[in-house]
Amino acid sequence: MRDVLLTNDDGIEAAGLQALRGALAAIDDVRLIVIAPDANRSAMARSITTRRPLWVTEVPFDDGSVGFATDGTPVDCVRLANLGLVDGFQADLVVSGINHGANLGDDITYSGTVAAALEGLILGVPGIAVSQQSRDGEMDFSVTGNYDFALAATFVARLVESLVDSPLPPATLLNINVPGRTPEGVSVTHLGKRVYRDELRLESEEEGGRRYWIYGTAPGYEDEHGSDLDALARGRIALTPLHFDLTDRPGIAALERLDLGRLLAT
Repeated sequence: MRDVLLTNDDGIEAAGLQALRGALAAIDDVRLIVIAPDANRSAMARSITTRRPLWVTEVPFDDGSVGFATDGTPVDCVRLANLGLVDGFQADLVVSGINHGANLGDDITYSGTVAAALEGLILGVPGIAVSQQSRDGEMDFSVTGNYDFALAATFVARLVESLVDSPLPPATLLNINVPGRTPEGVSVTHLGKRVYRDELRLESEEEGGRRYWIYGTAPGYEDEHGSDLDALARGRIALTPLHFDLTDRPGIAALERLDLGRLLAT
């Protein structure tokens, strides 16, 4: 029996999470626990709650099971599970999603969906982050948008089953993005490069300050074969393996060639 934690950043009532919950709960050798935010916490990245206690409530589902909703962040949800919110439960896998809207390229650094799965890696547990493009366009992140999560949920459940015989390498996160239309296939990809078109736009001036918008039109991306952005644009499911080691190894060698000790000389 494997313990699987399911969470997200769109909230415990989100259709994407509920579709994935049903698919994972149907796996025979999986004990599934759902701990998710009580409301939308999108784009919170790796935020955690440290200056107040977390409120947790039980939420009944239509199949008779229950989940746990918290007023914390997606990362808080994973930490609650790891610290023993549910007696006897210790996650063997963290699954986060299905997010309403894609998480591709540089966007993953903002994503609460990816951050929750990444927290699993910090705690020594492999993770899967799952996001799906809206039928209405890549940058439509509305929870009430035009989505059908059935195929993505089934795909992820089958992937989780396959990990019994072919487990993920240690400290590996799979970032999965599903197109809004019927997929043309599956590609193993690397992270692509976003092209942001943000701008500073004054909305109003008031006594004591101003109101600004700091985002522009929908971003584009660099056209690079083999990237997650390219795969989704071609209607394919993108599977991108990630890890948390941000160290620049060549940078270590470059710094070691400098006489840094002289900076301490008096």
